[in-house]
Amino acid sequence: MSRLRQPPLVTGISPNEGIPWTKVIIRGENLGTGPTDLIGLTICGHNCLLTAEWMSASKIVCRVGQAKNDKGDIIVTTKSGGKGTSTVSFKLLKPEKIGILDQSAVWVDEMNYYDMRTDRNKGIPPLSLRPANPLGIEIEKSKFPQKDLEMLFPGMSADFTSENFSATWYLIENHSTTSFEQLKMAVTNLKRQANKKSEGSLAYVKGGLSTFFEAQDALSAIHQKLEADGTEKVEGSMTQKLENVLNRASNTADTLFQEVLGRKDKADSTRNALNVLQRFKFLFNLPLNIERNIQKGDYDVVINDYEKAKSLFGKTEVQVFKKYYAEVETRIEALRELLLDKLLETPSTLHDQKRYIRYLSDLHAPGDPAWQCIGAQHRWILQLMHSCKEGYIQDLKGTPSPHSPMLDLDSDTRPLVSGHRSQTASLKRGSSFQSGRDDTWRYKTPHRVAFVEKLTKLVLSQLPNFWKLWISYVNGSLFSETAEKSGHIERSKNVRQRQNDFKKMIQEVMHCLVKLIRGALLPLSIPECGMRQYGGWEVKSELSGQWLAHVIQTIRLTYESLTALEIPNDILQTIQDLILDLRVRCVMITLQHTAEEIKRLAEKEDWIVDNEGLTSLPCQFEQCIVHSLQSLKGVLECKPGEASVFQQPKTQEEVCQLSINIMQNFIYCLEQLSTKPDADVDTTHLSVDVSSPDLFGSIHEDFSLTSVSMASLKELDQRLFENYIELKADPIVGSLEPGIYAGYFDWKDCLPPTGVRNYLKEALVNIIAVHAEVFTISKELVPRVLSKVVEAVSEELSRLMQCVSSFSKNGALQARLEICALRDTVAIHLTPESKSSFKQALEALPQLSSGADKKLLEELLNKFKSSMHLQLTCFQAASSTMMKT
Repeated sequence: MSRLRQPPLVTGISPNEGIPWTKVIIRGENLGTGPTDLIGLTICGHNCLLTAEWMSASKIVCRVGQAKNDKGDIIVTTKSGGKGTSTVSFKLLKPEKIGILDQSAVWVDEMNYYDMRTDRNKGIPPLSLRPANPLGIEIEKSKFPQKDLEMLFPGMSADFTSENFSATWYLIENHSTTSFEQLKMAVTNLKRQANKKSEGSLAYVKGGLSTFFEAQDALSAIHQKLEADGTEKVEGSMTQKLENVLNRASNTADTLFQEVLGRKDKADSTRNALNVLQRFKFLFNLPLNIERNIQKGDYDVVINDYEKAKSLFGKTEVQVFKKYYAEVETRIEALRELLLDKLLETPSTLHDQKRYIRYLSDLHAPGDPAWQCIGAQHRWILQLMHSCKEGYIQDLKGTPSPHSPMLDLDSDTRPLVSGHRSQTASLKRGSSFQSGRDDTWRYKTPHRVAFVEKLTKLVLSQLPNFWKLWISYVNGSLFSETAEKSGHIERSKNVRQRQNDFKKMIQEVMHCLVKLIRGALLPLSIPECGMRQYGGWEVKSELSGQWLAHVIQTIRLTYESLTALEIPNDILQTIQDLILDLRVRCVMITLQHTAEEIKRLAEKEDWIVDNEGLTSLPCQFEQCIVHSLQSLKGVLECKPGEASVFQQPKTQEEVCQLSINIMQNFIYCLEQLSTKPDADVDTTHLSVDVSSPDLFGSIHEDFSLTSVSMASLKELDQRLFENYIELKADPIVGSLEPGIYAGYFDWKDCLPPTGVRNYLKEALVNIIAVHAEVFTISKELVPRVLSKVVEAVSEELSRLMQCVSSFSKNGALQARLEICALRDTVAIHLTPESKSSFKQALEALPQLSSGADKKLLEELLNKFKSSMHLQLTCFQAASSTMMKT
């Protein structure tokens, strides 16, 4: 057998005083091994075992019952440890009894008033007493501030009996440090308690058998007392006597209240008569009331009164009632006509339209007022669009309408789709495609651009309500509940039949919008038969590409706004076609204007050379091209649903031709500048972009220039190059012959050579000057220019040598020295032609026979190179430099 445990010892109770049924927490040692081990618990002599909940071996929770003693010990008894002792005591306070009708300044806890008879094991389970610890594990209060928990769980509560109970808050507050294993035990306890609750009424009956037994004992005692009473044999049974007494009491009460009940019946009869009179008075006064309420605008009151009168007197056979009811019908018919006129009146808000349609529906107006309203709105939108065009055309002709379109651009205060509001604002702020030439252009909006903005703004202010009206017509929200029930089937037929009609209305609005814009911006796309209706714009100048791009952006925003209304894409396809045509037109106009601007660049050339040797012409040309491409960036970009501008071959051909025109105009500009009859114009200042041989070598094969423009540019380049060579080479070549024969020099009779003569040095200096001039502009151009200059000089030198009849020994040595000096100096710029010329010149000379002559030639060459080393440095470029012809 196992050793018995130590007796229970209670060392603490919280609170240590309170009124009966106060919940207390008992702490101590050896308080049992489990709920079944706990067999006794008394506080102040009262048995509290029924409300006790065993939590652990050191904690028990229970409620204090009614006790005779005001103060006493807490005694715990267990199977394993027996009866225990207590080191603390509990003080029982007298409760202040508050009746159900007594006033109280505090909330009375009704849980304190349940009946718990002492020493009676009743059938009320402890779970019904709102357990303080539903999880069945030890509660460990957290240190989280209450305010923080209230902010973390707004509107929630940690009280598990509250409707806003938060399990997370409860766990944080009571079990923040509880281990996972204990939480698993808590889940098991909850499941066990739930199973007990779900056992049904049979479980409560089993638990309350003692109550049933007590009731049976009481009934048996009453029966025995009646049996013992012998009066039933003389005067009848006690129950029979009680029944007679009750019957007499009932008869006496009826006699006492008979007069009161009679007066009540009479009052009811009088009241019914007055109600009938009041109902007739309602009918007699109804026509006048209808007139008054119509004047006030209280249509709801009129409809309610009419429905009431119709239900009461609609089928009456009384002639007086028929007469007055017919008068009511006359007034209602007039109201129907009035409401229909107000419904078809334009302009009107969507709210008013829905209200009038609902009134007419409630009045059972003939026909379909909602569809009539839709038709009237459709005609009104078309009328507004055409009136907008006529107003702008009159203003353009100088006869402005009473409301000038230019002043009414921002006057419409109707709510628009938010995406469209930026159209006018973007115009005022300026867009990315604007140039910096003049800021005043932003305030000079062309009439056609302003018309498109106003027209799209008008459509976006009217069409959403028009579309919403149709949606409300389809889903039945226009009609009241009564009218919807009565006309649901008929309206369903109408919706199916009129769906195509409404689609045609929307298409007509879209076609009108597109044709009006085409008539203003693309008149050639409108047939002649439609020009009178949609055209009429007598303008001579074409809109610039910037304004067309602005119009395209406006129409794109309009398309996005209409798409947001969930209008089918097939209806909006005409707008997409318009956007594509405008994009193509914008590209063409922009390229045409770019070509015209480039053609006028020659007038702006100032011939001021910058540090890189360039004038302003290439920069101006580049700015024109970049500005043109930037203005077309947004136009060429394909938005969702849009097609590419270049999808049509014809468009591709036109764009290519305009690009060619741009390049040809630039070539014409260069040619005009190069042939300008101005003595001060220096053609050497042409930039590397034109004169450099890299211009064509750097163009890729996929560049959009055709062979025509390439050939034209190459031809101009070659012509300018030849003119420059002729300008620079002719003076050098012309100075050779006079220099050779200066001082009556004779090849047949001359002194021994002492060095290179001055004419050759002068020619080299002139070549160096050309080198310096070209190098300032472009070092890549130096080989191309100097090779041609050297060719001209070598060819002239060869001609002069071949014209000499004979050379003396000294003359031959002098000639060879000068030819070799020139050839060696410009060696990096020699071409096959110049090499051939130098060879022919040397072959015309007698050959050197002695070694002394050769040695002298070499010494003189070295002396020449050494003495002119600084000047000849420019001819010692890297050998990797490529000559380009």
